[in-house]
Amino acid sequence: MIRLNQSHVKSVFIVLVLGLGIKIGHAQDFSQSKPFWDRVSFGGGLDLGFGNQTFNIAVSPSALYHLNEKLAMGAGISFNYAKFQSSKLYAYGGTLMTFYNPIRPLQLSAEFEQLRVNQRYEYLGANFEDDYWSPALFLGVGYSTRNVTIGLKYNVLYDDVDSIYASPLIPFVRVYF
Repeated sequence: MIRLNQSHVKSVFIVLVLGLGIKIGHAQDFSQSKPFWDRVSFGGGLDLGFGNQTFNIAVSPSALYHLNEKLAMGAGISFNYAKFQSSKLYAYGGTLMTFYNPIRPLQLSAEFEQLRVNQRYEYLGANFEDDYWSPALFLGVGYSTRNVTIGLKYNVLYDDVDSIYASPLIPFVRVYF
């Protein structure tokens, strides 16, 4: 397993932002022709999970700024709560995202998420607490129809010990208005 430290995470993020700067330069005609609020979309996600002695809820509102018809960038916040047999997990933080539609139904995405994780669990009759930061860099592809995108994203920084996700590959549904 490849371990990336904070400097690697920052480097990957900087490369993504700089790479997108080239595309932003082509967005000026679109951005000047529409008022600011006509270029903003709001949306996000609401997740619920139930299982054998488990429960999970996640709320993730976000906003996107459309630089042109193909490129949008935005930010969001996240809150996750999970309860398993003898443990509870709270995770909260933020996300920076970029969506690119090279053709109408195809959406490519890059999302950098930084979550603060607070986990409390019981093991052999003793109570334990674990607090840490959990970064994720998702690269995704999806099928878009108007306001909805359905697809898969892959966490390139996935860590099977500290990640709050069960797998680096995650299906998603995005809705923006």
